[in-house]
Amino acid sequence: MRILYLDLDTLRPDHLGCYGYHRDTSPNIDSIAKQGMRFDNYYCSDAPCLPSRTAMMSGRFGIHTGVVNHGGLCADFRHEGRERNFRDKLDSESIPGMLRKAGMKTVSISPFAERHSSYSFLAGFSEVHNTGKGGMESAEEVTPTALDWITRNADQDNWFLQLNYWDPHTPYRAPEEFGNPFKDDPLPEWLTDDVVKGHMKMVGPHCAREISMYDNSTNPKYPRYPGEIRSRKDLRRMIDGYDCGIRYMDEHIGRLFKALKQKNVFDDLVIIISSDHGENLGELGIYGEHGTADNITCRIPMIIRWPGMKNGVDKGMHYNLDLGPTLAEILGREKCRSWDGQSYAQTLKSGKDSGREYLVISQCAHVCQRGVRFGEWLYIRTYHDGYHLFPKNMLFNLKKDPNEQFNLADKNPDKVKEGISYLNEWHDEMMMTMQCDTDPLWTVMKEGGPFHARGHLKKYCEYLKKTGRSWAIPELEKGHPREFQGL
Repeated sequence: MRILYLDLDTLRPDHLGCYGYHRDTSPNIDSIAKQGMRFDNYYCSDAPCLPSRTAMMSGRFGIHTGVVNHGGLCADFRHEGRERNFRDKLDSESIPGMLRKAGMKTVSISPFAERHSSYSFLAGFSEVHNTGKGGMESAEEVTPTALDWITRNADQDNWFLQLNYWDPHTPYRAPEEFGNPFKDDPLPEWLTDDVVKGHMKMVGPHCAREISMYDNSTNPKYPRYPGEIRSRKDLRRMIDGYDCGIRYMDEHIGRLFKALKQKNVFDDLVIIISSDHGENLGELGIYGEHGTADNITCRIPMIIRWPGMKNGVDKGMHYNLDLGPTLAEILGREKCRSWDGQSYAQTLKSGKDSGREYLVISQCAHVCQRGVRFGEWLYIRTYHDGYHLFPKNMLFNLKKDPNEQFNLADKNPDKVKEGISYLNEWHDEMMMTMQCDTDPLWTVMKEGGPFHARGHLKKYCEYLKKTGRSWAIPELEKGHPREFQGL
């Protein structure tokens, strides 16, 4: 058996043709979706990058691994302590560790471990290729390593290759000579002039006036990535920049497929296509970031082409950390004891619904939030607003409002209570199934807040004054007094 896992950073499903996007961004990815199972409600349990991949590879929620932030105490995997053996659990109780025990050669082509100093990510891999630029790679810097490995190894049996592309991640980096295949295509309909004007008045990192996080600075090396959005031209530059990253990456994926066909292994190859998180492109007023526990950041594509199994579309709700148990069941392996995930192998085998009743999604690197997906609803509880002035409770009807424009929390208190009930149920289960007695979200809060927010507010308020948004400063001072006390 051969498995290719295309790990495509920052890829939101609704910007792919196979998920209904109106632009032709992903013909090669779409071709695999036609032959496989497309999952429509697939989510990372913990966002963004480091918490998401840690959860997926370990099979455990961030509340259990301790990895929920991008710095501080909660960016490192919790130690096992006295119970640790000569090798730790991740050696065998990770996706690559489980596959290696099943007799597969496990290979990673990715700079991810170095990018986040997250060397636990490499547990279980028998071969590692670091592409060397810490996530700033463009596809033409990744593909040669992948093609070389395919040329030398693809016709061997029993391998799992995790291959990491970064092109949809900011700063949008498709080479200038690639051009813009979308220059005449319409922008997403919901981003009207009035909506964008409203976004220009909002505050918070990566809002329309500070796409560079806390200001409007730009880098001439990345002309596709604007510093702010003040016009339709700026908006087009932003959306086209993201979509060009997807299309450029997709063309390189096509080169891999061609090489695999030349090695006569493509037809029987298991292909898994997914991401670590999505990308807000105006939702919640945020552009070019994956910094919330909402549907846009946490919903990710999942496409599995497994020869001999079902194809079609699955509507059930699943986590990224469900992948390990699914692979284990298909391969006839026992589910690892430490895993929180739940197998959806029966969906692939028979088309049976194996989704969950609800999902809890978390974010502690830019804001501290937990979201609950249930039915057609998304409830978000905000603990630290990351300087966006989010209310404590938000509620969105995703069927009617997929871009999260209308907070219905005040109009639907019963649905808010239902979301809180699910959140409490999940939290009780999580706390009762771990040895540690601390929820890492609260560790982040006691440290002073999320890594990407902590310590930036005083300087950011100066930028707010320069851009005519001083009205927000008293509210920010009230919500985050420690930022002004030097604590």
